[in-house]
Amino acid sequence: MLNRPEILAPAGGPEALEAALRSGADAVYLGGHAFNARRSAAGFDDAALDQAVRDCHLRGVRAYLTLNTIVYDGELQAAADFLYQAACLGVDAVIVQDMGIARLAREIAPGLRLHASTQMTVHSPAGVRLLRDWGFSRVVLAREMTAREVAEAAQTPGIETELFVHGALCMSVSGQCYFSSVLGCRSGNRGLCAQPCRLPFSAEEGGADRTDLSLKDLSLMPRLREAAALGVSSLKIEGRMKRPEYVAAAVQACRAALDGGDPDMDMLGAVFSRSGFTDGYFADRRGREMFGARRKEDVVRAAPVLGKIRSSYKDEPQRVPVRFSFAMQPDQPCTLAVADEDGNRAQVSGALPQPALHRATDRELVERNLCKTGGTPFFAARIDCALGEGLMVPASSLNALRRDALEQLAQARIAPRPADVRRVRVKLPEAAAYEGKPRLRAQFARVSQVPLDALEDLEQLWLPLDEILRHRERLRQVDEKLVAALPRGMFGREKQLAAQLAQAKAAGIRSVVCPTIGAVQLAREAGLVPIGGWPLNLANSLSLEALYALGVQEAVVSFELTKERALELRSAVSCGFLAYGRQPLMLTRNCPVRNVKSCAQCGGKSWLTDRKGIRFPVVCDGGCSEVLNAVPLFLADRMHAFRGMRFALLLFTVEQPDECRRVLEMYAGRRPPEKTGRLTNGLYWREVL
Repeated sequence: MLNRPEILAPAGGPEALEAALRSGADAVYLGGHAFNARRSAAGFDDAALDQAVRDCHLRGVRAYLTLNTIVYDGELQAAADFLYQAACLGVDAVIVQDMGIARLAREIAPGLRLHASTQMTVHSPAGVRLLRDWGFSRVVLAREMTAREVAEAAQTPGIETELFVHGALCMSVSGQCYFSSVLGCRSGNRGLCAQPCRLPFSAEEGGADRTDLSLKDLSLMPRLREAAALGVSSLKIEGRMKRPEYVAAAVQACRAALDGGDPDMDMLGAVFSRSGFTDGYFADRRGREMFGARRKEDVVRAAPVLGKIRSSYKDEPQRVPVRFSFAMQPDQPCTLAVADEDGNRAQVSGALPQPALHRATDRELVERNLCKTGGTPFFAARIDCALGEGLMVPASSLNALRRDALEQLAQARIAPRPADVRRVRVKLPEAAAYEGKPRLRAQFARVSQVPLDALEDLEQLWLPLDEILRHRERLRQVDEKLVAALPRGMFGREKQLAAQLAQAKAAGIRSVVCPTIGAVQLAREAGLVPIGGWPLNLANSLSLEALYALGVQEAVVSFELTKERALELRSAVSCGFLAYGRQPLMLTRNCPVRNVKSCAQCGGKSWLTDRKGIRFPVVCDGGCSEVLNAVPLFLADRMHAFRGMRFALLLFTVEQPDECRRVLEMYAGRRPPEKTGRLTNGLYWREVL
């Protein structure tokens, strides 16, 4: 663990990297041209990435590479080759979302540090524990956590945690937003989010100009010392799409705040903000004051300050301490050795010293010339001298020795140090394909929706854990089909859910649907069989195999896959697909409706209206809210196309009991498929970028 949290800055391109390095960042995160969650950023090609890592290591700054998107089977080899290249360059860590990529990284470079991206939706200690045991070095925590929740997660021994402290806030919990893919085939999980949430959405009638899915930017700068005291190892600035001046201003504000000064919030607001800043999640004050959009006045504020910010990082800061050792003895070439705190060392020799005719070279003269390290990242922390009497060497020779020694030291610092790195040819699992037609499973939001007398065609019945415990006696007749489902959002509820899982196990429940990594760990610790939910974003065979090693034997694959990609998956995990329902587009911890109506006024029947007048239902889910698609996914007439998938999941959210019964009968073949109203085939026949 670090005694003082590092300041971690975004580097969307070479100019932003320079701003971060010259402003005092301890580490940067950067991406190539693929496999990162900001594919629209400038990024770094192969040569630029090599140079970027060298520039970082020269200055004692750590370089973390982002490979934080989901990956398809056909892309795994390219991802493996990129991982090999990154390991050879000597990156300090790789940030990943996809468990398949993590599995590849361990095979290619076992010593390479793995950081779990915030896209993995880790927001409870259970998720941190699982990833620690799986070999991760650090977890990037969800932005929506309170200070108390962050502290609890950060206390997990044996793994570092990273906290976002400044930058944009998505309305959705990271890794749980499908708005951009479902509405426009541009996936946030693939790094191409089109940010539809920043467009007008209204939670009230007649509010066409409202932006009820747009949050202000996060800033914990005034509370940074409090955040640092929680035990996190890294304080992260969001913004790989932002200009270099933004990066510089944010890094400088972080350093000022950690040093006990006052961060320049006016400067930060001028360079970029959305109606100001918020610390609502961290402070556990969610509500209307967290919402804001980019306004004209926010834009025009930037122009006057950009030049001032640029001038603040025009010079190279000297932040790497070195120790010089100079020796000048009769009849021997002068020597100068230099060493840094990381064990790198260089030594150079010069001309023979001459007898002094006037003033002999003394310690003062040596120190004066060796301290002239301007233009380099080095400064003389200590100078040792061994000087013979009555000798002199010209100042020009001392300067040349200094330059040569520091150049050799610089080369030693930037030399890649790959250890135990090897190329791999990706081999997909050889599991046999399932030949039958999908069996039916159904997930309901409430027991009151379930037609208990019409479940003969269901293989499994999935219900929320608390609903099962509340209606245990009523559900006795379907015990053999019953599976508990944990919520997508478990913020601050881990102990409560663990206790409920123990009750469920005692009541005969054996399996649990797990929508997140943390939920998988809770199920394992409770001695129950975890079933992977679709929010795990399982999109390739290696990610399925990684979860199989964690005890997951069945899983619903990502509904962002095409039908062909879903059917091509090979794993020991039995795979299902989402076949019906209003696809949950967003999971949020700040209900957009509650800012207009009270929960009593809502009554569970609310929606958001977009600029075209289309309504998107909003439902509550365990302390969070889900925004659902405006139209249901309907595949009852196309089930033959999914022969080879082990099971089909019907997801019932806002449907009434009679509608649930009718849908069940259509999918079971007891009623002809009836297409009424607006429906969608989802993304199964469309290519998601």
